[in-house]
This record gives sequence, C-alpha cells and structure tokens, in this order.
Amino acid sequence: MSETLPTTDAATTDAAVSDADLLTRTVIAVRAAGSALRERFGDVTPYRTRDELMRALAANDDTALAILRPALTELRPQAGWVEDELDGGALPPGEWWVVDPVEGNVNHLHALPEWAVTATLVRDNQPVLTAVHLPLTGETYTALTGAGAHLDGRPLHVSHTTDLGLSIVATSQARPDEDETIVRRVGSSITAMLRDALVVRTAVPATLHLVNVAAGKADAFWQFAGARADLLPGALLVTEAGGRISDAQGRPWTPQSNSFLAAAPGIHTEAASTLSR
Repeated sequence: MSETLPTTDAATTDAAVSDADLLTRTVIAVRAAGSALRERFGDVTPYRTRDELMRALAANDDTALAILRPALTELRPQAGWVEDELDGGALPPGEWWVVDPVEGNVNHLHALPEWAVTATLVRDNQPVLTAVHLPLTGETYTALTGAGAHLDGRPLHVSHTTDLGLSIVATSQARPDEDETIVRRVGSSITAMLRDALVVRTAVPATLHLVNVAAGKADAFWQFAGARADLLPGALLVTEAGGRISDAQGRPWTPQSNSFLAAAPGIHTEAASTLSR
C-alpha cells in the first residue's frame, strides 16, 4: 500500500482555508493532471505480459502524481496520503488525501474514453470534498459535504424514479483476480438485476457510473468488494445529489463494507432487495 502518515493532528482544519477554497484548488490540480494524461492518450498501448502492463499503468500514474502530489500536499501538508487505487478498509483518524491518479487506467491504455482523475479529502473516515475530472470531455464533477454536488458549477440531483423495472442500473469489476466467492456473487447479482431492472450496464471504472447516478442519468450502481479510491468520490457525489448509499443489503456503508449500493431514493429499497437474494 502506498500510504504516507499525517505529520500533525490532521483532524484540525486550517481556519485560514475553508473546505470550499480547498475544493476550488483541488479542481485546479485534477484538471492539470488530466491535461498531462490527455497528452499521453491516443493509440492502444501494447503489452505482452503482466509486467509490461504494470509498467504501462505505473507510467500513467507517475505522470498524474507528479502534478497531484505536490499540489495537494501544499494545500494540506498535515494530511496523510493514499494513492493505492486497490486498497480498502478504514483509514487512521485525521485527514487523508485519497487519490486515484488515473481512474480507469486500463481503459486509457486501450484508447477507451472511460477514465478520469479523482482526488478526495477524507476527514476521520468521512469524505468531505471530492473532484472528479474527465479530461476527454473537460467535465469536472465536484461535491462538498453539506453544499451539494455539481457538474462544472451546475447542481446535480439523482433521478426521481420509483420503479426498478424502469431503471438503468450499473455495476463494475472492483479489481482483477477476484476470488471465486466474489466472482460468483457478482454473476448472481447481475442475473438478478437483469430480471428486475430495465437495463444493466457493466463496465469499469466505478466512478464514472457513480457520477451518472449523481447526475440522474443512471438510477443505481452496485459493486462487491471495492476500494476507497473508486467508491469514496462517487459516494459523496451521490449523497450530496440526494441519493442513498448503503451496502448491497441496505445496511450503512463504510469503507470496510464488503459491498456497495448507491441509488435514487425511490428505488433504493427495491434494489437492495434484489441484491439480497
């Protein structure tokens, strides 16, 4: 795990810089990183082995982190730092930057458009602000606790649907090489949703499904297992856009949960019931 511990009492917020100001500056950082990654985007990156794939992924990560890490560290020098996009579980107390330098990195390597740059400030295991930038469209999704979710400054709201049978729902593969139990659980959940929902979408990365839920373009997203970096940004966006977050059984979700569900309030209970079969 790539993790740097806080250097001071990170739970104490610098009164001179509000969370709103921090979000504005975080947006600048993720957009700058996105510009650098866009310059690397184009042809499919060839690889023949897992080692070659990992080196190509790391090269993209390093490009973005060279911009993100100094910029965000300057904003909150006392905050800890997490950049392992596959890591999960609770963080120690205090403030932490949880960053996915290339959310959907494998898509970037394959010249597919579904990728983003994300940065989330977590305070005592609660996300307080997030910025999700889509470099190919230029769109930036933001959320701030208690202040709503926005797309380039325009307020977002989840859909008003009340019927799962009329809903577009989505899921994602949390990571490669999942164990057999999770693979089977994912498969059975997709089968259940194919029966109960209107349309089921399956693709990576999770964050891009979650911004669609926050924007009311999709009605629900679920995932088994998962990491902080691919769920925390979307969790805050959906919550601030009026959606409901839980585990797949409808219980309160935390980064330690083994499943995740984000949905419009009108279908949340129905979606959790489907996933609990």
